[in-house]
Amino acid sequence: MLWTIFVVLLVLWGLGVLTGYTLGGVIHALLVIAIIVVLLQVIQGRRRI
Repeated sequence: MLWTIFVVLLVLWGLGVLTGYTLGGVIHALLVIAIIVVLLQVIQGRRRI
């Protein structure tokens, strides 16, 4: 589920960058949070369910 959220945020962020529409930077903030969470899981070595 985390990977799905990450991919959705990444796509929305990419669309925002291409079109100039970013909802006031909210998408960028969510993308940064998603990347941090993914990195923490990789560092902690959690396995996929």
